[in-house]
Amino acid sequence: MNKLYIGNVSEEASAEDLETIFEQWKIPHSGPFLVKTGYAFVDCPDEKIAMKAIDILSGKVDLHGKLLEVEHSVPKRQRSCKLQIRNIPPHMQWEVLDGMLAQYGTVENCEQVNTDTDTAVVNVRYGAKDQARQAMEKLNGFLMENFALKVSYIPDEMATADVPPLGGGRRGFVPRGPPRSGSPGLGARPKLQSEVPLRILVPTQFVGAIIGKEGATIRNITKQTHSKIDIHRKENAGAAEKPITVHSTPEGCSNACRTIMEIMQKEALDTKFTEEIPLKILAHNNFVGRLIGKEGRNLKKIEVDTETKITISPLQDLTLYNPERTITVKGSIEACSRAEEEVMKKVRESYENDVAAMNLQSNLIPGLNLNALGLFPGGAPGMGPSMGHNAPPPGAQGGYSSFGGQGQPESETVHLFIPALAVGAIIGKQGQHIKQLSRYAGASIKISAEEVSVVDANQVAPPEGMDTKQRMVIIAGPPEAQFKAQGRIFGKLKEENFFGPKEEVKLEAHIKVPSFAAGRVIGKGGKTVNELQNLTSAEVVVPRDQTPDENDQVIVKITGHFYASQLAQRKIQEILSQVRRQQQPKPSPRGEGPPLPRPSRK
Repeated sequence: MNKLYIGNVSEEASAEDLETIFEQWKIPHSGPFLVKTGYAFVDCPDEKIAMKAIDILSGKVDLHGKLLEVEHSVPKRQRSCKLQIRNIPPHMQWEVLDGMLAQYGTVENCEQVNTDTDTAVVNVRYGAKDQARQAMEKLNGFLMENFALKVSYIPDEMATADVPPLGGGRRGFVPRGPPRSGSPGLGARPKLQSEVPLRILVPTQFVGAIIGKEGATIRNITKQTHSKIDIHRKENAGAAEKPITVHSTPEGCSNACRTIMEIMQKEALDTKFTEEIPLKILAHNNFVGRLIGKEGRNLKKIEVDTETKITISPLQDLTLYNPERTITVKGSIEACSRAEEEVMKKVRESYENDVAAMNLQSNLIPGLNLNALGLFPGGAPGMGPSMGHNAPPPGAQGGYSSFGGQGQPESETVHLFIPALAVGAIIGKQGQHIKQLSRYAGASIKISAEEVSVVDANQVAPPEGMDTKQRMVIIAGPPEAQFKAQGRIFGKLKEENFFGPKEEVKLEAHIKVPSFAAGRVIGKGGKTVNELQNLTSAEVVVPRDQTPDENDQVIVKITGHFYASQLAQRKIQEILSQVRRQQQPKPSPRGEGPPLPRPSRK
């Protein structure tokens, strides 16, 4: 990759002009400049010098009033699946980069390039040309933490031969914990996305046949399809159907599903079972809307293409803690098998997009451990054992911030204000909902017994016309627990129609801060609080003339939609952490309190 393409060249520019620029910036070239109308080509002695030219000149050097664009010269026939992404923020984590790249398709390979620049460079290979093209269009110039990404094609046959990956983690990328599969320097990664298990429901009377004598049949399926298969026999005692979870590659899941359908059909013939046995796939409700598509187009296409009839269980059957919909597919085994492939393909695409979005969101909300959140259904490391089952509380996982120090996260207390009329929905029948919510989030959740008004809560007058009949929800737990608990409460209020169909759920949250730290939250002349509001889109207010409580604390009020509120809360907690660190006495050289007296010499 020594040949360079120079774009945005002025019509007045000559080969001598370009040669002068290269000499001025001490960039050697191994051949003459071939100047065309609006662009030019030149050869460099090696790949390292070509990279240097791109980093120094592209978008930075002006020639006759135009900023030059410099990138690798790649013939059209070689512009397929491989891209080079430059100017990646130096402290950006792999998880965030992975999530960003996965938005545009399957990344088969991502290797870091050794360069002299402070920013990072990676070579990426997508599974298909259109995926690479879309990534190129969307990411080129994309601002990431004030760094504009630079994306260009690289020739297929030269990408891996000329650019060796680093042998270890490069400075600037912050590894977290032990090296994971596909960490910087570990070479090619077959796939970035976490596997999504296939979940199906089978009639209880066929479970024995699927397991086989002493487990022989299920072992055989597992071996043949390279799958891990869990039959949840103990779930829903007495139920007519039992869930089965298949962990494997998409192909492995489909092969296991087909084999299970064949076993059930044979057992039905042997036992003279005459009813139709449809394929029932379980999918998290988060993904079903995208599976159905606008006006049902996606689902209709799958039905037509696979010659099946597909129905999906109604929303009314869902509960907050069992968020799976049942997708019932009717047709021949061959047709159902094809439909399963198409349905799960859509589900996996939705899952990958959501993970990518959350990875980017976790970058925006520092202090959150994405794995500890368990926001997505099963199959991904650190995310709930199976769909419809609660992930262990974050505290039990020992989650900690990927942006901060290690160890058990500190518990925080947030007061969230909800409409008084919504209390019953949050508590649930005989308190079941709030208990489930507390277990799910790993947080202590209590609701104040009395109605409070905005005036009572923060000692300032409420906005005119605002309904002040509110109840205070007191949530105590680490950052991940706060995220999950508050997220469910926001969602529940929307589901129960306490806000209009087109109205965004905005709630008020209060954080108590030491009175001496309030000034740090406000900043000089209100600078910090204004920056907080601009960054988070939440309203952040430290009411004036507050009287500190018995713990010498005052209130910071945050009002906004869920993500805005979360981001503001995390930023304020960051400020408080800085204040606490500054308040701590400096450790002695021994790091063990005051220095010990020196023993006297005799």
